[in-house]
Amino acid sequence: MSSPLDNPVFVDAIVILGAAGIIIPAFARFRITPIIGFILVGVLLGPSGLGSLQGQYEWLRFATISDREAIEPFAEFGIILLLFSIGLELSFKRLWSLRRLVFGVGAAELLVSSFIIGFVLYLIGQSPAGALGLGLALALSSTALVLPMSGTKSPVGRAALAMLLFEDVAIVPIIFLLGVLAPTYASGSTWDEMINTLLLGAAVIIGMLVLGRLLLPRIFAQAARTKSPELFLAVSLLVIILASLATAATGLSPIVGALLAGLLIAETEYHGEVEVITQPFKGLALGVFLITVGMQVDVRVIFANWSDILVAVVGVVFIKAIVTGGLLRFAGARIGTATEAGVLMASPSETTLIVLAAAAQAQLIQPQTAAFWQIVTAIGLTITPLLARFGHDMARRIEMRSDSGPSPDERPIEPELTIIIGFGRVGKLVADLLQTHDQKYLAVESNIDAVAKARREGYPILFGNVARNEMLDRLRLGHAKALVLTMDEPVLSVQIVKKVRAWVPDLPIIARARDIEHAAELYQAGATNAVPEALEGSLQLSEAILVENGVAMGPVIASIHEVRDVYRQQIQADGDLDEEPPLKSLTTSNKQATASDLVPDGLSPQEQS
Repeated sequence: MSSPLDNPVFVDAIVILGAAGIIIPAFARFRITPIIGFILVGVLLGPSGLGSLQGQYEWLRFATISDREAIEPFAEFGIILLLFSIGLELSFKRLWSLRRLVFGVGAAELLVSSFIIGFVLYLIGQSPAGALGLGLALALSSTALVLPMSGTKSPVGRAALAMLLFEDVAIVPIIFLLGVLAPTYASGSTWDEMINTLLLGAAVIIGMLVLGRLLLPRIFAQAARTKSPELFLAVSLLVIILASLATAATGLSPIVGALLAGLLIAETEYHGEVEVITQPFKGLALGVFLITVGMQVDVRVIFANWSDILVAVVGVVFIKAIVTGGLLRFAGARIGTATEAGVLMASPSETTLIVLAAAAQAQLIQPQTAAFWQIVTAIGLTITPLLARFGHDMARRIEMRSDSGPSPDERPIEPELTIIIGFGRVGKLVADLLQTHDQKYLAVESNIDAVAKARREGYPILFGNVARNEMLDRLRLGHAKALVLTMDEPVLSVQIVKKVRAWVPDLPIIARARDIEHAAELYQAGATNAVPEALEGSLQLSEAILVENGVAMGPVIASIHEVRDVYRQQIQADGDLDEEPPLKSLTTSNKQATASDLVPDGLSPQEQS
């Protein structure tokens, strides 16, 4: 009786699952994207790595992947699930709003990049047809890697999504075009075949739109009534597979069907549950795809041709970054957004490998040429996370220097401003409320990413480190209306309160406190008001649950006041204060109920009457 370990596919599956179980938590621990880890596993354990030594060391077959082609269907399924999840995040209305970017910038980016790359390759000796095929292949960008890093809601993510959508749709015409250029194909028959495919594909897509809107809500409703997660998952995967098969049967890419299925489900009320239940499968299948990318890399070939490969990778990345960033800038994107999107989209794509194979099959390029550019593509995919980081840092620096007029860091500080130090979630909320009531303010933040983002959103913000006395001097706190400290740095906030109180005795200083002990330190340092977030959050939570449980509002507020009095006395004692510090809740400040509304027995006037 044969053992399961004699089955190469079973052994490869064990290796992949083991790699996923190690890589994902290990790389997450060091805050590194697991994308790089999966690709490195493919390089190390694939047929060109340790897998090539299986003949010498029998035990390696239990720890390496011997057959890349055997796991490629799982990799393709990962890309299909990725496009499906992207569709879930979209809607037809949002997709329609991107039409200018999709068919404008997206089309221009593909055509201009492919022309420039192809022209350069033609100049160095490639045939015209081969140069065109290579240009179209290398101009494509990676949907599988770019969108998980950029998202689809940020300006960079929206730009990337639009261009990638056009590229995904253009795959079919590109492959047919390569068939037209093939010396062994009849051009007329190929054109007829392409037109028939596009017409049949359009009919299938229209049919899916109509049937999907009619049937999907009913199908998922029935699955939801069973309260069976397994059935709900089975229905979700069945919809994805049927949609992908429908478009693949017409000659279109299966990822078009997956994207369409996601869009249709996104219009139903079940999209959240579907997204959660398919997420683990998408992550694992995408990991398999990245391992297959790593398998394309032969380290020995790289060492033997490292100079040519380096020039090719840098050349492709540089051309695509310049073209993409320039077109986005021309279309009106901010210079930081254009820069980051251009660098992020600069590497080749997983679909580049498909187009390269089609070009080689059509005899437009030699097999060794295709192998060379496959290695370039695999390296480009490997460095995509590094390009994303580099593009983000570059965009941040450009944004900081490119504000029109004087830099916010150089403008004189106006008098009568509320100064907000720290612009995280708390500082931003304070700023929004001040703006709602027409109160002028200026925010200060030492995190340059937060500053760049706030400036893009229109907030008046200054980059600087308030731990330095020179920075505090620049804020002209003697002419300020108030000072608000929102940063979550207890020691620094106490130091700032001491300094500012010594310089400006009458300035109102409102500080965010981490807890009761921190609030006491802030009051002792001279804060006008310190708000312990843990205390107030707990009190408001307690108040809400007591009211929801049917306890009358009067006794609830009386209890809240009693607790607050206890903590007020504790703060006074810890801080050695002459007077009890003010501790006010949102309830009392809105005059929904105050201490004076309470009678001695704990009942409100309404309840007493």
